[in-house]
Amino acid sequence: MNSLLKRQIRKYLSEEQASSKDLEQFLDAVNRSFTNFDEQYVMQQRAMTISSEELFVANEQLKLEAIAQKEVIDKLKHVIETLKFYELPEKQKLENTDLDGLKLVEFIDNQTKEIVEINKQREKLLNELAYQNQELSDYAHMVSHDLKSPLRNIDTLTTWLKQDYEVVFDEKGKESLNLIRNNVEKMDTLISGILNYSTINKNKTEFYDVNVDKLVDNIISTMLTPQHITIKKARKLPVVNGDKFRLQQLFQNLIDNAIKYNDKANGLIEIGVDDDNAFWRFFVKDNGKGIDDAYFDKIFKTFQKLENNPESSGIGLSIVKKIITLYGGEIWVESELNKGTTFYFTLKK
Repeated sequence: MNSLLKRQIRKYLSEEQASSKDLEQFLDAVNRSFTNFDEQYVMQQRAMTISSEELFVANEQLKLEAIAQKEVIDKLKHVIETLKFYELPEKQKLENTDLDGLKLVEFIDNQTKEIVEINKQREKLLNELAYQNQELSDYAHMVSHDLKSPLRNIDTLTTWLKQDYEVVFDEKGKESLNLIRNNVEKMDTLISGILNYSTINKNKTEFYDVNVDKLVDNIISTMLTPQHITIKKARKLPVVNGDKFRLQQLFQNLIDNAIKYNDKANGLIEIGVDDDNAFWRFFVKDNGKGIDDAYFDKIFKTFQKLENNPESSGIGLSIVKKIITLYGGEIWVESELNKGTTFYFTLKK
């Protein structure tokens, strides 16, 4: 107990009262009360200090969590805006983007389930499509083999007939034999075209650097070019990333097409290329018959021909477009009737 307080109490007491043992007990009781009070006060202060620190830490934690939740809500709102960009059906749209996190999460959850379901259906359709494509490819090979065999027999028999009975057949008979042989050749060309078209992207071959300049030179040197047709390169052609077989099909079909439909006494076919940023823009230009612009799209479709040319299968330009599409490029045509045609196409560098 504070000594000053004791002295003040004794000050107002008589000597007898001040020296009484009962007073000592009383003062001791008061002292203990003060001591307990001090201890409790210290404990309260300590408790308040600890509580304040805990409250501060908890408050800081709540602030961080609030910031994190706000970031999540902002991201969810961004997702909502993205979904709105794709024009969802009205019943799926949110009327107000200022929603709480739970509603946003519920909306995203519903959309996620729908997307997962759509992806499952898409995967199923792709698997079915791959299976059907494989069946069609196998069917094309089977038909090609089964049809080519009798065609070869017909070609052989007509050759024997023409050789063994040349003196027997009159002009009409010889004309009929030639007609049979021409139709057999036409059918063989058509079957080969179907087979080539069906196998363009069947095998995912590795791409590598191909010297297109040498490739085109080899094509020109091995093709049967009429005397009145001149083929030239406008400039040296570049090296592109691809595979030799498909690039050979590409250029060979375009050059062959330019030869077949050139009606000029002095036919000219020019092959060139221009730099087009990330692509090479090639062209195959001729001074032939030309194409009406009404048929610019039609010519790239399978079995579409502008005239009944027995040497044409109607598949060549379809093969060209399919190869260019496989390479991630584009093809288009510019033409003027009786003046010529230019086929443009792009290939990645």
